[in-house]
This record gives sequence, structure tokens and C-alpha cells, in this order.
Amino acid sequence: MNFIHSIRHFFEKHGFGVFSRLADRLGIRAKNVRIYFVYVTFFTVGLSFGLYLTLAFLMKLKDLVYTKRTSVFDL
Repeated sequence: MNFIHSIRHFFEKHGFGVFSRLADRLGIRAKNVRIYFVYVTFFTVGLSFGLYLTLAFLMKLKDLVYTKRTSVFDL
């Protein structure tokens, strides 16, 4: 049981934040987006998990490309 809690803690700490960022953009609660994702995952037999990983990759790439620099010397 402790192993399961450590795995959950790892994913909560190092999660991608896809649903929270998507919910902020749409102006709704992140809880509703997560519930919708669970329903869609059951409906599409897990294909939406690939969509989740793609969104996580694109958001991480966007964060790396569009970083706010305070000065021209921060390169």
C-alpha cells in the first residue's frame, strides 16, 4: 500500500498540469475537465490517453520556446 501512495505522490508532484492549464484556458473547473477525460477514455477505449500525452508534450515544448526573458543578455 505504501508503494501505491509513493507512485501517486510522484505523479502529483511531477505531473504535467495539462488539465489545469486547459481548464484555465476554457474558463471552467479542472475537476470537470478531469471527469470528462475519464468518461472519454472509457468511451474511446484508452485512445484519449495518447491525446493527453500529445498535449503534455506540446505544452512543455511551448514553455521551452516561449520563455520570458528579462534582458537580451539572458540567452
